[in-house]
Amino acid sequence: MSQPDRAPYAERPDATRGRRFPEGASRTRTPFARDRDRIIHCTAFRRLKGKTQVFVAHEGDHYRTRLTHSLEVAQIARSLAHALRLDLDLAETVALAHDLGHPPFGHAGEDELQARMADWGGFDHNVQTFRVVTKLENRYPAFDGLNLSWETVEGVIKHNGPVAHRLDEPAWRAIAEYAEGWDLRLDTFASLEAQVAAIADDIAYNNHDVDDGVQAGLFTLDDLAEVPLIGPVLAQVRRDWPDIDARMTRLEAVRRMIGVMIDDVLAETARRIAEHKITSPEAVRAAPRTLVQFSDAMMADLSVLRTFLHQRMYRHYRVNRMRSQARRRLAEMFDLFLADPGVLPPEWAARAVADDPVRKARAVCDYIAGMTDGFAIEEHGRLFRLDLHRDL
Repeated sequence: MSQPDRAPYAERPDATRGRRFPEGASRTRTPFARDRDRIIHCTAFRRLKGKTQVFVAHEGDHYRTRLTHSLEVAQIARSLAHALRLDLDLAETVALAHDLGHPPFGHAGEDELQARMADWGGFDHNVQTFRVVTKLENRYPAFDGLNLSWETVEGVIKHNGPVAHRLDEPAWRAIAEYAEGWDLRLDTFASLEAQVAAIADDIAYNNHDVDDGVQAGLFTLDDLAEVPLIGPVLAQVRRDWPDIDARMTRLEAVRRMIGVMIDDVLAETARRIAEHKITSPEAVRAAPRTLVQFSDAMMADLSVLRTFLHQRMYRHYRVNRMRSQARRRLAEMFDLFLADPGVLPPEWAARAVADDPVRKARAVCDYIAGMTDGFAIEEHGRLFRLDLHRDL
């Protein structure tokens, strides 16, 4: 169970701050490995196979779902953690958990739930992930949620940095209330393992959006030739392999771009650790800035790449049409459920207490946020198409 050659600033499972509800130790797994297994076995994780980020799940089998994305993030996080001599299980666990709170239809779904919940406490996918692992998953008789270790919950909440400044936002009040009974040190950075998971997310989605965008025909490899980062990598692939086809060129370019980004992160992180004299997990939390980060040059290149993807992919008219349809479906379901909770499944109707409008809206939001793309489409049809009454 031990991990050899662990850096002094790595988290140690034998020094965990424990779980909110005390449990006996596992005979075969560290606390962080146990957290990972609980996430993999939970319902919200399985549903990620039917949730997408840019495309709707039924648009093709080749595009990433949030499940395949989470697996890619976990692989990159584990590789980075190994190179930095961090706890591999904790980095992988935070990576696997990071998207559990996303609603159906990707960013379109989140935008719509934010709009619908504006008067009822708001919606944020990071907070929803926290609610999934601490409340909504119902798998154990002794507690709600997954009862994850302190370090994993901290990483889920703070992988992008301190969050104390956000606690006045309505959507974040749930975290503020939870932290009153279990101090998560919301004003500090999270572990290096959590920071690794966060940057692995950036590496994964920038690369797979390039890959998926080309596959979807939203832009071509030639369109990428002048884009920083991917353009030079693509040119080198064509010099090294002049006779391979476009598909193999795309795959090789994406593979190499991942490697370039990983190498940049490792070099910049090592520089920051040395600069700030980081020698312990406590020093990581007390650091004045994120330690696991891209170099300034890489950040500049990524900014141009993201602008390209925003213009050519995220706002492509085909994607806009999908976003528009998705938002209308979620809006119509939300309004119906809020006005008539009796049409919700019984276990959700019981949560939508009629004399508590905030609780009712949150129950509606939780039900919709848990849907896969396909289920949301089917549920909308059952609610608004009379010819589907046989499926009620």
